[in-house]
Amino acid sequence: MKIALDATYSLGPNLSGVGVYSRAILSGLAQAHAEADYSFCYRPHRFRQSFSERLPRNCRRTLLWNGWPSSPDLFHGLNQRIDSLRYRRTVATFHDLFVMTGDYSTPEFRRRFTGQARTAAERSDLIIAVSRFTAGQVQDLLKVEAARIRVVPHGATPATAPAQPATRDRMILFVGALQRRKNIVRLVEAFEETAPGWKLVLAGSLGFGAEEILARIQRSPRKADIRTPGYVPGITLEELFQRASVFAFPSLDEGFGMPVLDAMARGVPVLTSNASALREVSGGAALLVDPSDVASIAAGLRRLTGDQTLRDELIRKGLERSKEFNWEKAVEQTWNVYLELLGG
Repeated sequence: MKIALDATYSLGPNLSGVGVYSRAILSGLAQAHAEADYSFCYRPHRFRQSFSERLPRNCRRTLLWNGWPSSPDLFHGLNQRIDSLRYRRTVATFHDLFVMTGDYSTPEFRRRFTGQARTAAERSDLIIAVSRFTAGQVQDLLKVEAARIRVVPHGATPATAPAQPATRDRMILFVGALQRRKNIVRLVEAFEETAPGWKLVLAGSLGFGAEEILARIQRSPRKADIRTPGYVPGITLEELFQRASVFAFPSLDEGFGMPVLDAMARGVPVLTSNASALREVSGGAALLVDPSDVASIAAGLRRLTGDQTLRDELIRKGLERSKEFNWEKAVEQTWNVYLELLGG
């Protein structure tokens, strides 16, 4: 069996959520199903960079351009993009469609994203959606029939240190890009209503709308208690998770929400939105708030910061919830989609 996958987004040390997913699926398939031959395909702007990565023995490096590779049994677009019709069978993974639903990007990017999403939906024999929420959006926004969609959730990244250290700081942690969709302005305003002595750490690179976020932080009466360290690499991020007493993720729109599971797996009680895929992914193991209402977010933060019993309960529930998601399961479910298309 010859399988080609778009590996473009798996490169580099500072991976996005799509990058984490791509790397986990690529490496997981090569290890779990070594009987197949894999082509890891890279778009021209990343092809040279790909040579810094050592590939598994049953994988080869291929340029993804102008219809190449031309003859795999199956091509899998790992980031909802299919550029060619020349494949025998085609799968696309859809992570989210937030660009189509809100003012979360430039008009030019929205046009380009929407066109690519529609093309990928039309050209895919089967679509993998990372949540039931995203599956519903693919149906509603792209007019894809449910019979062509399979839900394969992401995994949780295992903790590299004990999940419950003896002491934690009075720190509220957010992890993700500092962009409008993540609802950080409202999070800052809600944080201002927490008790003195608490800190807010916003760990992530700058994204669309970051200027508005940074300006609001500068105007905050609690700005001395707010840190924006930028993108945080793995070891430092683990340290932040180990120090945090609360994880706050009141995002306006998520196709999945990997940071929520990552926090749960590290024994951090989670506050998140009652909207998009976050209610589905948190599965009753988080404190849910209305992301459009500062008062709701603030009340949730005050509850969590002021109630150790509640934090302990959510820690226990979160650890159990995170165990339901792992990359081995995601890899196997993805493989089963391939077998369905290729007749077993």
